[in-house]
Amino acid sequence: MTKLLREIRILTIFFMVVLIVSGITAFPVYSELQWIINSKIFPDNSTIEQWLKHVWIGVKYMHEQYPFIFYGFDWLAFAHLIIAVLFVGVYQHPVRNRWIIEWGMISCAAVLPLAFIAGSVRGIAFFHILIDCSFGVFGIITLRLIQLRVNKLKKYKSKIKIVSPTQGQL
Repeated sequence: MTKLLREIRILTIFFMVVLIVSGITAFPVYSELQWIINSKIFPDNSTIEQWLKHVWIGVKYMHEQYPFIFYGFDWLAFAHLIIAVLFVGVYQHPVRNRWIIEWGMISCAAVLPLAFIAGSVRGIAFFHILIDCSFGVFGIITLRLIQLRVNKLKKYKSKIKIVSPTQGQL
């Protein structure tokens, strides 16, 4: 049981860290994008470089003319951080808080239609839509791995209760 709980906690921490990192990257979007373009990471005239330059023009204009719109990026980052905090419940009491895992899986699945519908409406490049979808896909895979382990832990705990009900809850 200890090994199972350790695996659940490691996967949960991994999921939380990825959420936090992806959220934090929304705060410095202007300087981040500027750095990526100036560093010449992608080959000249590649599809990715052209897309990033197109995005940079919009971000730069927004920064110069309408900086208050970046407040939306701040809230996006904040939402990622708060969602990560929710998973502390899974870390502490995985069986009791398995609903958080199910909610997370539903949220990850919802990324796909949002990315395809809103991405198409907003003129987002197809490869970028696929990158956004990958967050949902990898998220749901990670959460499913956690869910499988939590289900095993739940079965194990129920067997212990039947065999020895006087020992209390784990």
